[in-house]
Order: sequence, then structure tokens, then C-alpha cells
Amino acid sequence: MNYKEKVIEVINGVAKKEYFSIEDVEIPANKEHGDFALPCFKLAKELKKSPIKIALDFVGEISKHGKKKIFDKVVAVGPYVNFFVPMQSMVEEVLTEAQKGDYGSKGIGKRKKILLEHTSSNPNAPLHLGRARNSLIGDSIKRILNFEQYDVKTHFFVNDVGKQIALLVMAVRAKELEKLDFNNILEAYIEINKQAEEDSQIEQGAFELLKSFEDGDKEVIKLFGDIVKVCVENQSKSLEEIGIKFDSFDYESKFLFNKKTDDVLNRLSKTKKLFKDREGRNVLNQDNEIELKNSMKSPVLVLTRKDGTSLYPLRDLVYTEEKMKSSDNNILILGEDQKLYFKQIVGALKLLGYGDKIPRVVNYSFILLDEGKMATRKGNVVLLGEFREKLLEKAKEELRKRYHNMDKKRLDELGKMIGYGALKYAILKVSPDKNVNFNWEHALSFDGESAPYIQYTHARACSILRKGRLNIKIADFKLIQTSKEKGLVKKIGEFKDIAEKACEELRPHIVAVYLYELSKLFNEFYSECQVINENKIITNTRMMIVNGFRNTVRNGLGLLGIDAPDEM
Repeated sequence: MNYKEKVIEVINGVAKKEYFSIEDVEIPANKEHGDFALPCFKLAKELKKSPIKIALDFVGEISKHGKKKIFDKVVAVGPYVNFFVPMQSMVEEVLTEAQKGDYGSKGIGKRKKILLEHTSSNPNAPLHLGRARNSLIGDSIKRILNFEQYDVKTHFFVNDVGKQIALLVMAVRAKELEKLDFNNILEAYIEINKQAEEDSQIEQGAFELLKSFEDGDKEVIKLFGDIVKVCVENQSKSLEEIGIKFDSFDYESKFLFNKKTDDVLNRLSKTKKLFKDREGRNVLNQDNEIELKNSMKSPVLVLTRKDGTSLYPLRDLVYTEEKMKSSDNNILILGEDQKLYFKQIVGALKLLGYGDKIPRVVNYSFILLDEGKMATRKGNVVLLGEFREKLLEKAKEELRKRYHNMDKKRLDELGKMIGYGALKYAILKVSPDKNVNFNWEHALSFDGESAPYIQYTHARACSILRKGRLNIKIADFKLIQTSKEKGLVKKIGEFKDIAEKACEELRPHIVAVYLYELSKLFNEFYSECQVINENKIITNTRMMIVNGFRNTVRNGLGLLGIDAPDEM
């Protein structure tokens, strides 16, 4: 149990009721206000007292019950209760635990199963940078959940049927598939979309292809499958290059051929909310959903075309239902432009009898180009593969400037660690609900809020540990006296709470921001406190701080999918 948890235990013990949780405890920016602080506004309404009076009462009760033994001092300052902890006790507790290589996990997951769906990019083109944000957020969330001992399986929902795929099939069918380079698929897709805008017969041809597909035409099914296979394999390869893998690829077509789309339509029809519109399409009336009524002029969800072929929302409903049946805990990563759409899916799921198993959604904003949001169909995208290669080359340029004699093998190896790390950190350090403006110079800087800065600091810690020989037995925690030492140890001690918070909120940026702050404190400590000196006791005590930092930052970078080089 760390000190934040002890604060909560004391407060709830005095209150004789669990009013507060770990998130309610704050760490004051001003050290004069203590090591931890508890705002009392939360109880004002329930206890019908002012927050100032509540804070005074808590302090009085803590003192009366002798609970402040674990604290140096507990005082009320306005509506806050401020806790001052005995530094030596905290230092010993934090550093002893931080010596473990797997330091930082509270194990709150207890092996509960989670199905996490992310990326699910249409297989009509190479992945672009905007879609990569989905992948990076999803992969990091998986790592954070696994770290907290959840059993996570990642799924990729493959759209192997639909108008856009049919257009792609039409574009490619005229060419020889075995000679088709995957990188040319985007070009063919853009070209046929332009043609379709000018010639309605092309779009009509796509619908006819879809009808043949859903009617079970073996030749058409094979053609769709062959082209989608090429796309999915190359998308997977592109993501694997930056360390992202999936446990399952789930194909939409599966739900067409097992007639589950028909089953969903039949069940929705019994709700009296499904009707045929003038065109003969199956449409779900959603005017009973207040949120949708406030957002849409006509709250309806179209599920089929007039020829009876299914639309994506119907197949998505079947897939979501399958996911909910297979796992009690579902998470879905979606772009912010999908918010309204998913509310419609949720409305339909409620009609189907689901309420408590609806997937938890993480919405993310976009990486923008100068001319606006990326769109594959228009071709104004930055392809992930091209971006990755450019970033890798820039990382190597930075390494050549710093290390003139680095051999090619090490340059390539370290270039990937730094380049891919720079990409991931630049995207993951931003809260998912905010846009990312990628800047090459900032992302690759060895000075500032970047992966290379954190990686270099980790490598520096590793270098110190190689030069000295850590002997924990002769360390003396009483020798940790300076503010830089204490501040760094205290920050290391926050990691468990940071990992838990990122896990519960599904927000990787919480870890990313923490790692930068931690690395800054380490560099300040290193510049003011000589680690290796003639006094072996001081050396080994400070080496414990260095090792605690090394383990913490390595585990933290791992949660973001970023390598932690031992040398740079």
C-alpha cells in the first residue's frame, strides 16, 4: 500500500464510510501544502457543512484516533486536508519496491477477459497516418490493460464487403492480381472513385457485384477474398513493423453467409420500430432516443439497400452482438466522426435487449494535413509506410550528428527505436480527444517533451548502473536529504497510481506526460547529486534511486510500445 492509499484509508476510516477514492487525493504543486492533499468539496452537500468545516473536523478526528502516526503532520488549510509524510519511511518503501524489474503494476485486472477492437481500417488502401492514431492508441491501451493483469484479446474487424470494396474489386479486376503491387491499390481506388463521380453506371456496377456476392456467387466471392487478402496482409505487415499485432481478424462476410443479419432484422421487426421506406430499404426508427432526436433531423438507421443487400450498420450490429456474447468487457477505439453513428448502434442494441454490455468507446481526434482531415477516397493522405521511412531516416540523421563512428547495424537498430518511438510518443502524449499536430523537429528532439529525450535519459541511467555496482544491503535511506533526491523518489512512487489511472480511464497520454516529468526530475537530480563517489554508502543509496528510475521509465515506455535503449 502506497501513501496515497494510506491517506484514503485514514480518511474513510475516520468517516466510517467510504466517501473517497484514490483519485480524490491530489499532490500539491506547492510543497508547503504537504505531500498529499484532500479537497473536501465533495462532501459539503451530503454532510450539509462547509468544506472548511469538514476539513477541520477530519483533522480533529484523525488526531483524536491517533491515526496520524503514519504522517508527520496533518493540517486543515481552508477546504483542504494536507498530509505531510515521514520522508524516510516513504523513500524506503518506494525504493525497495522500485528495485523490481516489473515494478509498477497493482494487478487490478485479476485476469478478467477484455475484447479490444481497434484499427479496423477498410482494406481498400495502405494505412495512412490518421488511421495509425487508432492503432497506436489501441495498442497502448492493450499494453496498459495487460500490465494491470487483464487478459486482453485484440480484434480487427475487416470490411471485406460493401460498396467501397466492390469499387476496389472493379478497379483491380481489370488488372492481373498476381502482378498488382499493393502500393498501387490506393491509386486504382482513387481513380475509380473519380470515375464513379462522373459515371453513375460504375456505382451501379458495384451494387450488382455486391448483390452477386451476397447471393453466393463463388467466382465473385473468390475475387473479393483474393483482393482483400492482399490488402489485409500488407496492412498487418505495416503495423507489425512498428510492433502492433492482432489476435483475431474478423470478417464481415462471415455474418452474411450464416444468416445472422436476417436474424437481427427479424428481431428488430418485432419491436415495431423497423419499417420499409419508399425505396424499399429496411430502416430503423430511432425517434425514441432523446439524444439522437436532439442531434438528427430524422433519427433513423438505414440497414439495407432496396435490393435487400446489407449495409455496414447491420453487419456491425451483428458483429457487436457477437463480441458482447463472447466477452463481458468490450472496448472499441473510434474516430470522433463516428460518435453519432455509434450512438445509433447503441440505440439499436438496446432494442435488441442489450443495456449493460455495450462496448466502452474511446474516441480520438485527428492528425490534420494543411488542407484538412485525411480522406482515403480523395487521396489527400500521408501513408504510414512512407511516413515511417521518412521518420527513420531523420532519426538516423540525428544519430549521425551525435555519434560519428556508429556502425551501420547499430545505426539501423537504434534508428528504429528512436524513429518509431518518436512517432508513437508524439501521438500518444496528446489526449485522444485533441488533435495532433506532428512536428518533425519536436518529435525527434533530444531536448524536450519527446521519446528521444526520455530514451536518452533511460540510457544515461543504464550507463550509471554499469559504471557502479549496486549493493542494496549497504544503502542508507537516511542519507537521502536533498530536495532533488526526495522529489525524484516521490515521483517514482506515483507510477503505480499513474498506471492504474491510465488503465481505468483508457488514456495512454497520462503515462506519456508522467514519463516526461519523471525524466526531467531525473536529469535535475543527476546534475546536482553525484551518484558515484568515494562514499560507498552514498553511492549505493543513490544507485537505488537510479535503478528505481530505470525500472520505472522502462516499464512506462513499454506501456506506450516504445523501446528503452540501454545505450545511446
